Amino acid sequence: MSKILKAILNFFRAIYRVIDKIIVTPISRFVYYISDRLKNNPSSIERFLNRPNILLYLSLIFAVGIFFLVDSQVITLVEKEAEILSNQPVNVLYNKEAYVIEGLVDQVDIILTGRKSSIYLAKQLGDHDVVLDLTDYEASDTPIRVPLSYNQTVDNISYKLDPSYVTVTIKKKESQVWTNVSYELLNANKLDEKLSVDAVELDKTEVVIKGSRESLDKVATVKALIDLSNKRYTDAGSYDISDIRLVAYDSNGAILPNIEVVPTTITGSITLGTYSTVVPIKVLATGDLITGKSISSITINGKSSYSLTIYGEKSIIDEIKSIPVTIDVTNQGNNGAKTYNVTIAKPNGVRHISEENAKVVVSFGDEKQKTLDITNIGYRNLGSGLKANLVGTIQVPVQVKGVQSVIDAINADNISAYTDLSGYGAGEYDVDVVIESDDPRVSYVVTTKVRISISQG
Repeated sequence: MSKILKAILNFFRAIYRVIDKIIVTPISRFVYYISDRLKNNPSSIERFLNRPNILLYLSLIFAVGIFFLVDSQVITLVEKEAEILSNQPVNVLYNKEAYVIEGLVDQVDIILTGRKSSIYLAKQLGDHDVVLDLTDYEASDTPIRVPLSYNQTVDNISYKLDPSYVTVTIKKKESQVWTNVSYELLNANKLDEKLSVDAVELDKTEVVIKGSRESLDKVATVKALIDLSNKRYTDAGSYDISDIRLVAYDSNGAILPNIEVVPTTITGSITLGTYSTVVPIKVLATGDLITGKSISSITINGKSSYSLTIYGEKSIIDEIKSIPVTIDVTNQGNNGAKTYNVTIAKPNGVRHISEENAKVVVSFGDEKQKTLDITNIGYRNLGSGLKANLVGTIQVPVQVKGVQSVIDAINADNISAYTDLSGYGAGEYDVDVVIESDDPRVSYVVTTKVRISISQG
């Protein structure tokens, strides 16, 4: 073992002697020689360095040398880096008149790898043109996998596309005439609330749609999209519209991106109007008062009846007879009166309402009651092909509850009563009587059923 160690030590000693003789000793002698010369002749080196252009020449030599070393990547100033150019558009080359391409991607990411300076140049130069070339392919029902290509602008970087391949299906383009172009209003919430659309006229209702046969069979509607956010629409009147975009939809209301509509845009006109009507506010009460108490009066903004103005399309506005607001009277009655600050919600279809808040004051009093006999009872929700009749002499007692002044004004002719016959077929039935009332100051109690005979009409 000692012999082996001794041999290894002798080997390294021999290497050291060779290095000392060939490298260390010559370099040491050279450094000593230069140092000695400078000590003996300081004026000569000073005169050399003090010449007017010598430092400029030396700087230029060193700069050129470092440039070539860096440019040839003998010296690397920074490590390699990677950067992503996101969402770069894809330029698809194919015969747009003859084919439809399914499965295309609109954008890709370009991953650049190299020195930071090279990546910077690559980002600044060129248009980063990513191309999907399908010019040599023909229509087929079989999907094909095609590579994407990138026009690289700097040679000393590497790049990668994500995705680098796309799987597409090339189909023959067909066309057909669509004769029923409708319209759709966009951004209706941005139109002045007091304005509504009275009429829309399109200069063309017949267009040509193009696409694969499968896509054409999915077309359910072709619509002209009219944007109501246009700042011109400030007053009632008629406006001409240009460049109305046409879009094809499927039966689920989704846009069909592979359908081409010819022409792509049309012109038309839109007529804006302003329509309003005045309707009353109707107060609805929820919850139960303290036993023995009833509502004696209700005022809205200090008035026993209060109305406001609503705006919208005439066909919708004319169907609205009142605007409801709801108050909760649970456990009320002992405090004489209660004030409610209510928010007035716009009914469906109403674009603008003249007031959005109101103050409702409810007064309470002692509950009284009386009984009235009613004979006029109607029917609702009777099945198709059926008829109904009351059996026997009808006189139904109704208990009316409220403060004395309120119930004194109510008689049997003021009470609207009916029976709900939904779900009943032919036969005789004992049915509940329902009292219809929207006055929260009064309540009705009916305990008697009526007998109804239902037969085929």
